[in-house]
Amino acid sequence: MTQANTVNNNVTSLISQSPSFRSPDGSIVTVDSSVLPVMKRLSIRRLLLSSAAVREPHWHPNAQELGYCLQGNALITIADSHSVRHSFTVSPGEMFFVPSGALHHIENIGDGNAEFIIAFSHENPEDFGISGSFGAMTNSVLANTYNLKTADFEAFKRSTASTHIGRRAGKPVVETQDLRPDPLHYNLEGTLPQILFDAGSAHTAKKELWPALKNISMFSVRITGVGMREPHWHPETAEMGYITNGRGRITILSPNGHVNTFEISAGDTYFIPPAYPHHIENLGSDELHLLIFFDQPTPGDVGFQTLPSCYSRDVLTAAFGVSDDALPDFPIITVDPLIVPRINPVSPAA
Repeated sequence: MTQANTVNNNVTSLISQSPSFRSPDGSIVTVDSSVLPVMKRLSIRRLLLSSAAVREPHWHPNAQELGYCLQGNALITIADSHSVRHSFTVSPGEMFFVPSGALHHIENIGDGNAEFIIAFSHENPEDFGISGSFGAMTNSVLANTYNLKTADFEAFKRSTASTHIGRRAGKPVVETQDLRPDPLHYNLEGTLPQILFDAGSAHTAKKELWPALKNISMFSVRITGVGMREPHWHPETAEMGYITNGRGRITILSPNGHVNTFEISAGDTYFIPPAYPHHIENLGSDELHLLIFFDQPTPGDVGFQTLPSCYSRDVLTAAFGVSDDALPDFPIITVDPLIVPRINPVSPAA
């Protein structure tokens, strides 16, 4: 991220933020509305787990959770309403969805580190950990719950502060059922891309393909060195992105006429309010890869490329204030490609 972006209202570096929690077993870094006040209905975290580390069972009372595995192998268990249980493993390129209020844990079952980018359907997600929740109850209450004796809980801490990340003592336990398909698990990168051009591609995790999703979705977008995400906007839908690799540039137009153009690079996260026009272009020769989250299970999209086909040339000349001779010969396009080839040189920075 460029130095100028450190004070930008729409972008910041996720990886350079101070962790909200850190221990020898891992860390949690958060970008929410306290970091980017423009954020609404979306926020993002980066979770790192060392080998044998466990993100304790916890839940979010005000947010759906959508996670993407960047590296490592993990076991995820989700306890939902009416004793419904989900348990499955994830590896790089795979995703998981946790309904709001569902208890869940993330356990590193590999030999190396595990890394996750996790989005939430709220600008300030709330957390309850199982350790702090047990700590809020007396030993007598806990003992009555499990038909045990009060003395059985004497070693438990009397604190509502959660452990956040702990460490497993033994080997991971992965049962046969954990390897079966599960509705809250989605192998995003293992599917064929829904959008594929020489200029780039997109794997989409949205409700049509993943019915479990609610209030959130994600596109894994790759823009080649000769590609560009055309100017566009998302009706009724906010956008939040995380850059895994590459270098690019984003331009956002606000209703007051303010144009915000900034560079993005690996580790950056950005936020764009609903229906604000914007574009993304690759500034390098390497692939630009973005994880783009939306606050709707089926995000809408209006691209610039199809717009001139909706109106007569007379309407367009009136709108742009030019003569018919000066109006470009716009091609007739009815299906928006989303990603377009960059056949002209990159514009210089403003």
